[in-house]
Amino acid sequence: MPDPVFYSIGVDRPVTPEEPLPPLPPIPRGALVVIEGRAPIWRYGLAFHRLHGSAAGAVAVYDPRLGAVVVASHVTGYTEGQVLDLEPP
Repeated sequence: MPDPVFYSIGVDRPVTPEEPLPPLPPIPRGALVVIEGRAPIWRYGLAFHRLHGSAAGAVAVYDPRLGAVVVASHVTGYTEGQVLDLEPP
């Protein structure tokens, strides 16, 4: 299984929905992508939508208290609700 890929969408100032997300990092086919960063919930929704057509096999969100929580998976090895001991680089 490929190494997890972190996708940072965090912002350090107020933003509007018109502000674009950062470009997706390279995603190997079937990889777990962990979305992370302090951002409004709608920005996370935009990131989920962007990842929908990508090569990602699973998507997780990073919670500093828990780790990476899998929210969607289309591959064996990751299940929705699974908590992984991962931290952003």
